[in-house]
Amino acid sequence: MEYQFRRNRLEGTVFAEFSMDHEVLGRWFAEELGDDNSRANSILTQIILIKTGGKNHWRHVGADLTIDIDTEQVRVFANVIDFEEEHDLDEAMNLYDAESESYCGLEDFESVLQSWLAFINQK
Repeated sequence: MEYQFRRNRLEGTVFAEFSMDHEVLGRWFAEELGDDNSRANSILTQIILIKTGGKNHWRHVGADLTIDIDTEQVRVFANVIDFEEEHDLDEAMNLYDAESESYCGLEDFESVLQSWLAFINQK
C-alpha cells in the first residue's frame, strides 16, 4: 500500500492519496480525520487497546465514512453502501466497490496513522 500526504498551504487543508484498492483510506484521512491531533491520538489508543487484548473491536461512524478496527485488520467504508446485503451487480461495479471500501492490516494502518500524525504536526 503506497500513500502520499499533501497540504494546501493557502487554505490549510490536508490531503491523502493512496494506491489503487485503498483510495477510500485517503478520503477517510483527509475528510473524516483531517488535522485533528486529538482524534488521531484517540484512534491510536484504541489500536493499542486492541493489540494488548483490552478490547476486540472498535468502530467509529463518521459523516461519510466508517472505520472498523479489529485484532487483525482495519476496514474503511462508505456509509451509504450496505455491504451486508448480497447484490447481483454487473462486474464493472467492482471498481466502484474498491473506491468505497478498503481493508488493510492493523499494523500497516497503525504505521500510516503515525505517519499522518507526524505529517499534520509539521507546520
